[in-house]
Amino acid sequence: MKFAFAGIDFLGGVFEALIAAGWTPVKLFSRPCDGIYDHNEVVVARARAERIPVQLSRIRQEDLDGLHAAHGKDWALVVAGYPWLVRGWRGRANYALNFHPSPLPTGRGPYPLFRAILDGYETWGVTAHVLAEDGFDTGDILAQDIFPLSATETHEALLAKCQMAARRIAAGPLARELPARWKRAEPQGDGSYWARANDGDRTLDFRQEVEAILRRVRAFGTVETIARLGDQRAYIAEAQGWREAHGHPPGTVVHQHRRHVVVAARDGFVQILRWSPLSLAESTQTGR
Repeated sequence: MKFAFAGIDFLGGVFEALIAAGWTPVKLFSRPCDGIYDHNEVVVARARAERIPVQLSRIRQEDLDGLHAAHGKDWALVVAGYPWLVRGWRGRANYALNFHPSPLPTGRGPYPLFRAILDGYETWGVTAHVLAEDGFDTGDILAQDIFPLSATETHEALLAKCQMAARRIAAGPLARELPARWKRAEPQGDGSYWARANDGDRTLDFRQEVEAILRRVRAFGTVETIARLGDQRAYIAEAQGWREAHGHPPGTVVHQHRRHVVVAARDGFVQILRWSPLSLAESTQTGR
């Protein structure tokens, strides 16, 4: 089947899996990336190797019209990690579908992985669904891949699990059975929308228990949480901790060895292992 792919490296395994399954790419739609949290080098390189057009601006009606003129309706638009709502594909393509890193209808929204860990979900998943034109992540479900989460799940592990699950869906049920699954796609019903995380969500509160603090650190991982260490703001990528009775006010720096800092929490201590006074974005800009 011919297909256009809209996405970045985040779920770029879908692009690779469909090509490996024998689908023919005809165009890549991507977007400018910061090279820190978002990347598209791999999908762009793959598109160039396939000698197909690459577009970094938002999909417009004339782009869909152009694909329809070139290929009729005999193609699919596959979206995975693309931030803009796509409208106008009906009548121009036989299929349009989106890969979303949550077990829909739970966790609609731009990036639900952080909250999946914060809220302590025991299972998670990836969903492929019909691309709705009236809202994000609401279309009928074509396939899902559900997997367990551990009690100490990290952002990086969950990201890898989602990427692997998306690739399994693309290589298996979608590549082999899309027409049949399209006919029996299941409506989602009521669901939940999770907004994009902000700095408040990333900020550690040492008045909480150690486990709650460490869960937040794990939830954001290398995206970094934020805290006050003494008189400075710190961006934290890794921490550990333990429960222990003490008389220190929460948030007090009680020990430091080299760059490892121990901070009092409500019921114990949190040891900050990897941190910087600059965010990852600021560090990259300054070349540090």
